[in-house]
Amino acid sequence: MEIICNSVQETKKFASKISKQIRQGQVIALNGDLGSGKTTFSQGFAKGLGIDQHVGSPTFKLVSEYIGFNLKLYHVDCYRLNNIEEFLNLGGENLLLPDEGITLIEWASIIQELLPQDIVEIKFTRFKDNPAKRLLRITGMNDSDE
Repeated sequence: MEIICNSVQETKKFASKISKQIRQGQVIALNGDLGSGKTTFSQGFAKGLGIDQHVGSPTFKLVSEYIGFNLKLYHVDCYRLNNIEEFLNLGGENLLLPDEGITLIEWASIIQELLPQDIVEIKFTRFKDNPAKRLLRITGMNDSDE
């Protein structure tokens, strides 16, 4: 599935909508260049789960946990990790099995070999001619969920 979002607001609105279609225990891999919309998507996704807290980039914190209406949201940023071992040292294996919630992993390609087979992956691409416009390529969702 491919979605074009023309603004930050559209990205957040789409993420909020898709959050209601993702099942508990799911891991979502978010990949794309710096500034391509991963954190913006995460903010909208959190809002869709009923999270009122500010969701920022967890780049320096690495992992943030939020509590929504019915689920927890684990927001992970692998950007500063040098290797898989660093992820595992954070307790990463538990984040890949989020029994009580959903895990969003920014820069998931860094730990690609560890990711479960049933992940949903979203690749973010910016449009050079329009700084607010994004292409989101989504794989791993069932047709009935789209």
